[in-house]
Amino acid sequence: MSKDFSIAEARNRLPALVHAVEEGPAVRLTRRGKPVAVLISLEEYERLRPRRPDLWRAIETFRRDTDLNDLDVEEIFRDVRDPSPGREVEI
Repeated sequence: MSKDFSIAEARNRLPALVHAVEEGPAVRLTRRGKPVAVLISLEEYERLRPRRPDLWRAIETFRRDTDLNDLDVEEIFRDVRDPSPGREVEI
């Protein structure tokens, strides 16, 4: 169970609160009695953080795992774009 501290209390006791969350549960910070933030340990943050590859690694993985020649691009995008020529534009 986390403990609640006002932001003012947390400001005055920050070193102790950081030590406390390293050893145990999270600390909930409140403003005017309403919870607004949570102080957690780095270990808990790393556990909760999503592990997604960055964009470049995702692209590399897609390229490695997908043979682009097997994709029927015309079929995939058939209903995506309007094939009509569009409207006349005067430049």
